[in-house]
Amino acid sequence: MPGRLYLVPTPIGNLGDISQRMARTLAQADFIAAEDTRVTVKLLNHLGLKKSMVAYHRHNTQAGGRAVLERLLAGESCALVTDAGTPAVSDPGEELVALCAQNGVTVECIPGPCALVTALAVSGQPTGRFTFEGFLAMNKKNRRAHLESLKGEERTMIFYEAPHKLSATLEDLARTFGPERPVTLCRELTKLHEEIRRTTLGEAAERCRAETPKGEFVLVVRGAPPRAEAPPSMEDALEQVERLQSGGASLKDAVRQTAKELGLPRSELYGRAVRRA
Repeated sequence: MPGRLYLVPTPIGNLGDISQRMARTLAQADFIAAEDTRVTVKLLNHLGLKKSMVAYHRHNTQAGGRAVLERLLAGESCALVTDAGTPAVSDPGEELVALCAQNGVTVECIPGPCALVTALAVSGQPTGRFTFEGFLAMNKKNRRAHLESLKGEERTMIFYEAPHKLSATLEDLARTFGPERPVTLCRELTKLHEEIRRTTLGEAAERCRAETPKGEFVLVVRGAPPRAEAPPSMEDALEQVERLQSGGASLKDAVRQTAKELGLPRSELYGRAVRRA
């Protein structure tokens, strides 16, 4: 019988955020697949655990994934961890989960730390609908093309960014969405020097030019204002009149109902409908 793959989140900065369930799962798994074993061993030392580990990261997803799968199919259980946060979200664990699903291996996700949810909750931006865009491409052309595709996006947008790319990213965001667009910069979440800065893209870009940013960032950008609906046209009204007539309404009743619903002058609509008949 196949074993089970556990997705185990790890603290994004504060070791106090590890839950009893997360620690218990790490202790009970037969082995751990880690993004960086050097990072994970520090967490295991903190928990007083010694576990067999294998490396699974973006540079070995194919070979590493097959190796993990073989052990799972042989009946072992595996805890997948990333350096920080929830595996498989903006992380190569996504491919391992898909591989397990294709081969009938049960995958269980343990709830826990996630930078994008933490940043969204504290941002002060609308949280009802959002889109997670992860890290933007390093290539300038690809990055700008990605942002152009989001130009009309009305949902709150969440981006991850490293400090050495933050200035260029903020410049591109301000250029694409406008310097007045609200943004929340979340730096070093849950860590000692956590900082939440609510500002605009233009002000953030200007400040970043004057200061050297430090730490990992999550950017929460407000979506575009809702597009105003185009007012109903006379052509739309005439089509509705015809639909009502085909349903058995008289021309007079169809015009009266349509003019009332669409806010159009009844006499003009009636005259156009008569000429069209």
